[in-house]
Amino acid sequence: MPDPINDNARSATFAAGCFWGVEASFRALDGALDTRVGYTGGTVPNPTYEQVCDHGTGHAEAVQVTFDPRRIGYEQLLAAFWRMHDPTTPNRQGWDFGDQYRSAIFVSDEQQRHAAHASLDHEQLSLVRPIVTEITDAGPFYEAEEYHQRYFERQGGGCGVRIELPDEYAASIKA
Repeated sequence: MPDPINDNARSATFAAGCFWGVEASFRALDGALDTRVGYTGGTVPNPTYEQVCDHGTGHAEAVQVTFDPRRIGYEQLLAAFWRMHDPTTPNRQGWDFGDQYRSAIFVSDEQQRHAAHASLDHEQLSLVRPIVTEITDAGPFYEAEEYHQRYFERQGGGCGVRIELPDEYAASIKA
């Protein structure tokens, strides 16, 4: 018998700096069924981590989130995305810098595109500096090497990313 959650699952792809912390943050959301870290937004097929770090691929470190839209909406994922990084710093998050650490939302359809632009416009109202997050069509997503998947879970560490969503989204966070 088919699993009703998986039959309704959707995916969303975000880049917000080092994918280890971004993945851990999205995994903490109730309704996130799975996450995979990888590379997208560039021109080189099947890049390696080393190639992406050498800045010749155009790819960003990204997280693909599989989610159950009955438990968490795309808009809630966007709200989490804005709170897990600084969307006003081009090609940099914290100590990490380079084009692979850029802020980006990779949309898979017009509904996601509209929601992403509306969300960006809403977030910009509360910021002094302009948001530099790119909103672009999702292209091929190349999974990162296995040792990058769920890195903080396996290593017992973290990077201190804490998502604080507005009250209307608070119920979507796992306790």
